[in-house]
Amino acid sequence: MTTLAIVGATGAVGSVMIDIIDARESVPWSEIRLIASPRSAGKRLRVRGEEIEVVALSPDAFDGVDIAMFDVPDAVSAEWAPVAVAKGAIAVDNSGAFRMDPEVPLVVPEVNADKAHERPKGIVSNPNCTTLSMMAALGALHRAFGLRELVVASYQAASGAGQEGIDRLQSELAAVAGKGVGHRRGDVAEAIASAGLSTESPFNAPLALNVVPFAGSLRDGGWTSEELKVRNESRKILGLPDLKVSATCVRVPVVTTHSLSVHATFDTEVDVATAHQVFAAQPSIVLVDEPEAKRFPTPADVVGEDPTYVGRVRQALDFPNTLDFFVCGDNLRKGAALNTYEIAEELVRS
Repeated sequence: MTTLAIVGATGAVGSVMIDIIDARESVPWSEIRLIASPRSAGKRLRVRGEEIEVVALSPDAFDGVDIAMFDVPDAVSAEWAPVAVAKGAIAVDNSGAFRMDPEVPLVVPEVNADKAHERPKGIVSNPNCTTLSMMAALGALHRAFGLRELVVASYQAASGAGQEGIDRLQSELAAVAGKGVGHRRGDVAEAIASAGLSTESPFNAPLALNVVPFAGSLRDGGWTSEELKVRNESRKILGLPDLKVSATCVRVPVVTTHSLSVHATFDTEVDVATAHQVFAAQPSIVLVDEPEAKRFPTPADVVGEDPTYVGRVRQALDFPNTLDFFVCGDNLRKGAALNTYEIAEELVRS
């Protein structure tokens, strides 16, 4: 009998974790424990038809827990995941606190499930949602052709910036709706200001009717933290420490579901037909690639779905052994909650 804890159960991703558990035909857990901050303690949430009371985060909350899934800020994970481990649990962490720790595996079950069982610190880390959105597809192609170089442009949803990002985008959309703005420089900003919205925004610029070529925080050389995560996490997950990676991360006015344009170069010759076969063979990938019918994945089609959707697969015209393709993945599901839960399922099967 196995006890699963959800730490951060009342948050956005914690709620999706509960939805995923509810959708399973069966689960391997004899008990599901919901843990959150003291201000959320006492709330009752329904999980698999049973009302469960949320308990406050404390050392005692981990008594008897076998696997603890964390969806909390980095600082909270850094403090409390080792506490859960000391109490005998395996911690599966969705924050950035441990991703690049050499003693903590960074796991995508479709790509490197075996690494979940190599955990000197008792912690398994979940990748950033942007990296995760393309990893099932890249992992499958790497196994077939050997990945050598990667150039990525991301189109990231507002929810990647948390509830604050969602609220800001929706407020901006309400401010510009029906106003005929966007024809002149400053139209969007003026509409937002006239609606009384604060000039402070998680996006550094208006997101409604706009795209913002900056996601995350600034790092050396003009790179952002999100762009470096794509580079460093891809290398670690795929086991390719010398993989050449360049990423540009862009925020777009979509509520949920990240998209990426991927330019991937391989060690061996590639072609679209074989790539289609590789994608179609993966149970967690849905291939939507019909150029003549103009069928391809978009965030509006993918939001709320578990699989990664892939389309626009092309053999690069001027680059040998290179494929270009477009990928969409719900950043709150596979990009966070689902992958964390799938790691937990992998652990309990061992």
